[in-house]
Amino acid sequence: MILFPAIDLKGGQCVRLEQGDMARATVFNTDPAAQAQSFAAQGFSYLHVVDLDGAFAGRPVNVQAVESMLAAVTMPVQLGGGIRDLATIEGWLGKGVARVIIGTAAVRDPALVRTAAKRFPGRVAVGLDARDGQVAVEGWAESSEVTALEIARRFEDAGVAAIVFTDIARDGLLKGINWDATIALADAISIPVIASGGLASLADVEVLTAPRAQKLAGAIAGRALYDGRLDPAAALDLIRRGRAA
Repeated sequence: MILFPAIDLKGGQCVRLEQGDMARATVFNTDPAAQAQSFAAQGFSYLHVVDLDGAFAGRPVNVQAVESMLAAVTMPVQLGGGIRDLATIEGWLGKGVARVIIGTAAVRDPALVRTAAKRFPGRVAVGLDARDGQVAVEGWAESSEVTALEIARRFEDAGVAAIVFTDIARDGLLKGINWDATIALADAISIPVIASGGLASLADVEVLTAPRAQKLAGAIAGRALYDGRLDPAAALDLIRRGRAA
């Protein structure tokens, strides 16, 4: 069970969006490397990074910021945003990213996911971001006609390391994770699921360690960490005690 602190990059800065809207961005740190170091010092073991500009552009944009973080910390980094072809996947993994997250391309080019997962075992995840049950693509700007479960099932035998599932309606709003939908997805597939979108407090972390959430691989925390609603030490202690139970 892993609690991933999130760094979302826009214009080289650490921001948090509300419901994936680039016009509703709050800057929390102008130095991504310093933010990564802060999370490492707090005791986190795995960093979640999203190149927001890249998600909209369809190619990596905040390359310098990501590289600065990779140089600043030793903990593994999983990265999503603008990863749409094999060359980009190879490029990021070659630079030291531990795991890439494929979102839009998982919907539009599932063969890419299969090829990458086979070539790089354990280093390819799929990002499924749902709005009203339908998966959104292109940086959440467009909705597809398929559900998260339909897409996840396509990759059951592909060797995908994880599914990162986000409820867009809750993302950045501190309303709590949509546990029912997330746990239902985890129960329906064999791929480990990481919960994302709206983690608000220690109560969410407690749910993460509850028996009904035992199939989840972890959760991503963003705004709650930045604005002080979630105490890192208390959250990580809950995770440790949950593992030991």
